[in-house]
Amino acid sequence: MTERKESEDLKKRVDDSWKEAVEKEKKAPEGAREEGLEATFGLFISGLMMEALVALGEVENPLTKKSDLNLNHAKFLIDTRGMLQDKTKNNLTKEESDMLESILYDLRMRFVNKLSIQG
Repeated sequence: MTERKESEDLKKRVDDSWKEAVEKEKKAPEGAREEGLEATFGLFISGLMMEALVALGEVENPLTKKSDLNLNHAKFLIDTRGMLQDKTKNNLTKEESDMLESILYDLRMRFVNKLSIQG
């Protein structure tokens, strides 16, 4: 599978996960909605991935509405995911572990690509 195809598959899985969480919230009783989304590992990892994509300048910053590249922050966020992977080893479901591994690989490849472009 090509890197681009893997990246598209990853985005689709993350997007589907987010959509499922939103649908679940819509179906929740009125009082439960006020408490927000259910905190799941997948949703947490998806949020961290989006933050890293913003730092890599690949996703528009929702606050500034601009795409800004910040390699130092991106590296910190990617390293944080690596630490999280180490600390949660053998404590995740196969699906969670695979998701974390896939996201970490994708972010590392994107980071290396940005470094090579920066020179």
